[in-house]
Amino acid sequence: MLFQETPLEYLSFFDAIEMGLYFIIVGYFFLLFFYFLFIRYRTSRKLYWLFFSLFFLCFGIARVFFIVYYFFGPELYDLTNGAEVVAFLMINFRLATFFTWMGVACAVGVLGILLFPPETQEENKGKKTLNEWLKNRKNLELLIRIGLFALPIIIGILALTLPDGLFMDPDFIDEYIVPDNIVKITIGSWNYPLGRFLFNFIFMPLFLTLIPFIFLYLAWKTFGVLRKSYALNAIGFILYFIGGRILQGVLDVATLPHLRAIMPPLIILLALLILVIANNYEQLK
Repeated sequence: MLFQETPLEYLSFFDAIEMGLYFIIVGYFFLLFFYFLFIRYRTSRKLYWLFFSLFFLCFGIARVFFIVYYFFGPELYDLTNGAEVVAFLMINFRLATFFTWMGVACAVGVLGILLFPPETQEENKGKKTLNEWLKNRKNLELLIRIGLFALPIIIGILALTLPDGLFMDPDFIDEYIVPDNIVKITIGSWNYPLGRFLFNFIFMPLFLTLIPFIFLYLAWKTFGVLRKSYALNAIGFILYFIGGRILQGVLDVATLPHLRAIMPPLIILLALLILVIANNYEQLK
């Protein structure tokens, strides 16, 4: 049986603390989703707040799958064979990655609205050729918005559909019976699954850098309340990505279990607080 009632044998004291903090984060994610959807979007009908609410929803769902992947997955070690464990963990990893990229798409949608406000786009009257349509700057801005929004969605769909051999966790090779068709990238003595490498070291850092940078650019170009809001958004996203991505990989669970368990989730909670403050100065136009 893949599931049965059993104590959590592989969950250490610090793992339990870390998991509890992430459950709190998930609760805040869903709370913020309902707040921005039913308080900000329902009253203003601005697409900005809809994207912002969906951002929190997608990241909250992704975090749930990551919790299963990191904390509950190891409990299957003694309950079934390696192939079933790998299949179960990979399903959770794929879903977590998919919803993470959906959240990134929502964040990019927010930036697209801020950079190219849809309210300023002029309506095209009459029939026009493609070249005439593309000569209109507002149409080009619309294409850029659609392209930036679609790219994370495409990446998320690829995470669901590409073979396991591209995304297999390197630790699985030593801990489980895994397929031999793992596609790796090799740099010297270091090797890593190709798909996981592209997602973790190319695509994700690119978007994680782009989002705060654009908020900083908007803060530089504006003034007053909007400048504070944009700057705080940039700080919030930077802290979230530091806590959610960088520190989890830098802190060694073997030598620094207490810091690994407490610091990243606390930084994420601080980032969420800053994002809430940043988006309550006023309803952005």
